[in-house]
Formats: sequence, structure tokens, C-alpha cells
Amino acid sequence: MKNDVKSEGSPRKQQGWRRCLPLLSLVGASLLGFALLIDRGGLSFQDLSAHSRWLHDHVASGPLLTGLVLFLLYSAATALSLPIATMLTVLAGYLFGTLIASIWVILGATVGSLIVFLVARYALYETFKERAGPWLGRMEKGFQEDALSYILVLRLLPIFPFWLVNLAPALLGVKLWVYTLGTALGIVPGVLVYASLGTGLGKVIARGEEPDLSIVLDPVILLPLMGLAVLAILPVAWKRWRKADG
Repeated sequence: MKNDVKSEGSPRKQQGWRRCLPLLSLVGASLLGFALLIDRGGLSFQDLSAHSRWLHDHVASGPLLTGLVLFLLYSAATALSLPIATMLTVLAGYLFGTLIASIWVILGATVGSLIVFLVARYALYETFKERAGPWLGRMEKGFQEDALSYILVLRLLPIFPFWLVNLAPALLGVKLWVYTLGTALGIVPGVLVYASLGTGLGKVIARGEEPDLSIVLDPVILLPLMGLAVLAILPVAWKRWRKADG
């Protein structure tokens, strides 16, 4: 009888381990990325200034190839939750201009976020659902009914960690297309702000200064973002009001 229990339980454990392998690989790669950044002292605008001519030469000789490299680098940085995304967005604006830079960055950030979403959904969703209990079903239903609005709000407001917004929808059963659309649209304003900041980076570096990367928290920027977040959540508020009124 004991042998039967073991033989039945073993495949489930093996399947659980297999499900965790992509997540463990992602966490391991993230830790390695952090270690490499710490070892070299991170990325700085001094590095950018020192290699400015070399970078511009590469963009001039192969804009598509350089853009693809930026896309892959941004996807990896997002998937591994490395704290260099803002710097890369400013760099992209500096090299490509606001519009082209924003396209590459939005594509890279969306793909990197999808990697985290899919890995978390595959590795954690079933276990999380089993252990969370009935309350998760109610939360899932509420979140999924208006998932696009919620994801837009979470992406628009720069107060939630990017990795957390990648993880939460995966554990709440949000549909892939809803998550993808909400992510791609929700990051547009912030990307435009930092990419446009990069277009004037040359003059800032020439003066021996560094750009203010906290600019997104300035009321001039933050208040419009909050306004967009309010617009995104209005359909949810309207639906709740109609239900309560009915």
C-alpha cells in the first residue's frame, strides 16, 4: 500500500519540479545579472559619455541591427528585473530619438514582461490556486472582469514595482492578450517621458551634469499620468455604480 502511494506521489513531485525549472532558471539568471552589475559598478552616464561616439557610429552604420540589439537587451533586462530599464530608455532616446526609441523600448519591455508572465503562470498558478483557497476565486473573478482597466492603471502609475505587475496578473488568471495589450499601452506615457529626456542628453553630459531620472514623479508629469489612470478605471467604477444602482 505504501509503495502504491509513493508510486502515485512521485510523478506529481517530478512534474512539480519540472514546472519550477523555468522559474528557477529565470531567478538564477536574474541573480547572475545583478552580480555582474554590482561587480562593474552598474551603468552610469559617465560610461555613456565615454562611448558616445562609438554608439552613434553603430546606429549610423546599422540602425536596424542596433535597434534589434536594444530590443533584446531591454527584453532581457525586463525579464530579469534588472534596475537598468530607465537608463536604457534614456539611452535609446539619445541614440534613436523619441519616436523610434519608444517603439523599440515598448516592444522590448512588453516581450520581457511576457516572459515573466508566462513563466509565473506555468510554474506557480496551479500551486497558488490550490493553496490560496476560495478567496482567490472571488479575487480572480473580480480582476478578470475588468483586467484591462486594472493593468492599465498598474502600468500607468509609477508607484508599483514593474516585476510585481508582471507577476500578479499571471497568478490571477488574466488572459494573455489582455495582459499584453494592457502592458503595451500602459507603459507608453512613461516610455515617452524618458525617451524624450534622452534626446537632450548630449547637452546635459556636455555640461558635466546628469539628467533627473525622477522626473516622472514631478507633478507636471505625475498628474497627467494619474489622470490617465483615472480614465482607465472609470469603466470599472461605472459598472460597479450601475450594479449597485440596479
